Amino acid sequence: MMKPNSKELVIGVDLDLWNGYGVKHPVTTPITPDTNTHMIINGVSGSGKTFLEQIIIRNLIMADEEDDSIFYFADYKGDDSFAYLRKAPRYYSYNNTLKALDEVYAILNSRLSGDLGRETVTLVWDEYMANILSLVNVDKKLATATMNKVSEILLMGRSMGVRLIVSCQRADAVAFPTGSRLNFGIIVIIGSYQKSIYEMLMPDHKDQVEGRILNRGEGTVLLQGTQLHFIKVPLVRHVDKMQQLCLKALS
Repeated sequence: MMKPNSKELVIGVDLDLWNGYGVKHPVTTPITPDTNTHMIINGVSGSGKTFLEQIIIRNLIMADEEDDSIFYFADYKGDDSFAYLRKAPRYYSYNNTLKALDEVYAILNSRLSGDLGRETVTLVWDEYMANILSLVNVDKKLATATMNKVSEILLMGRSMGVRLIVSCQRADAVAFPTGSRLNFGIIVIIGSYQKSIYEMLMPDHKDQVEGRILNRGEGTVLLQGTQLHFIKVPLVRHVDKMQQLCLKALS
């Protein structure tokens, strides 16, 4: 069984404390087996989403390192943002992203069938929405099968030690059938306020955000559907060390 722990994932620093007092107070969430750590990160181009994604991965690796965690990365765009990961054996780009999903889905099914392995397995999927829409245009049956696998991971993964992190510009319901979009325990929206995105992901909290000025690298976090926080993405002094850590986790 996965060992219970009280470890915390640092998502960012409290925006109001930083702006008002220059205090770097971390916004965190537990990463215990009984906590939903499926995560969705939303942000338009230029919002700082990609950099936040790398920080989240780094912080998650550091928090999980004692549990022999396994990480997979599906990079649909395959641009230079994650070029440093290309040599890692569990990095999959463009047309190969579904191979990452299939490996993680196979682990989930093995555990559901009685496999006692419980080291945490995390699939990070960058530009998930664009990937799904591309599949829909090419092969609707494959797209449907892919979304069904994602839905099953979101529904069953927590108790089996399988975590999904997706990043996209918009989380339209078309890519999350049967309401699976509701199964994310951590929702992050980064960048300026866009009503349609908040209506999709934080409908009960959009009024608390409307009117706030959120710049690049600033955003909102909703934890477990109830805890709303405003965050700032901190700068990273040693980007090379962050990249080395991510590369090692995927190797």
